[in-house]
Amino acid sequence: MRTTAAAAVSGALLMSLAACGGSDGGSGKKSDGQADGGTGQARTVDLKAIPDVGDKLQKQIPSGSRQVVAVYGEGENSADSTIVLYTKSGSTWDKTRSWKGHNGKKGWTTNHRENDKRSPVGVFTLSDAGGVLTDPGAKLPYTESAGFQAPHYWAKSHWNDFDYVIAIDYNRVKGTSPNDPTRPQGQSKGGSIWLHMDHGSGTSACVSLPKSGMEYLLRTLDPDQKPVVVMGDKANLKAA
Repeated sequence: MRTTAAAAVSGALLMSLAACGGSDGGSGKKSDGQADGGTGQARTVDLKAIPDVGDKLQKQIPSGSRQVVAVYGEGENSADSTIVLYTKSGSTWDKTRSWKGHNGKKGWTTNHRENDKRSPVGVFTLSDAGGVLTDPGAKLPYTESAGFQAPHYWAKSHWNDFDYVIAIDYNRVKGTSPNDPTRPQGQSKGGSIWLHMDHGSGTSACVSLPKSGMEYLLRTLDPDQKPVVVMGDKANLKAA
């Protein structure tokens, strides 16, 4: 299932990096970024549904999906979030792992627009992965390329943001590298929204988590299990 692209991606990649890391990436807060924000090994099993997700979004989770990454934003205007992986066993869900992370620096929106600095609320499939670093054993198709490297005019704390990325299938073409700039709904709707490495503060629209979390997700998310992400602030997630 994995592919490797050794060559750097040209021109259009800058648009991808700007969308995910922020055109103002150099002005981000300085942080240690790489600290493991995992919240331990506590497990919850035999859940009938994904916790704290209302009927509106719960119904959008494909019936065949057996892996859900839930991103619980602290508030509509908050950049802080908790990322939880749920795995379906039989007819119930198990909480398998969780991490502290971040979302858009201005919070969340149900109508994402280019450069609004808010992450889109919704349910999205997870189809493709990649990054600067060598494939760590990803089950999703993985594109390795130096072209993912964040510009070094950004703050140093951001330089490793795209060592590992998983594309969130918002306004993109599935089955392509995460940095493919094609946006089926048009440029104004934004795009290049990824799960990626955390730098300790909000992103331009992506969701970030520690390196250990990215490695775990890359080695665990399986296209045969039809993984999706359910993401938003707590109020929007609970909407009926």
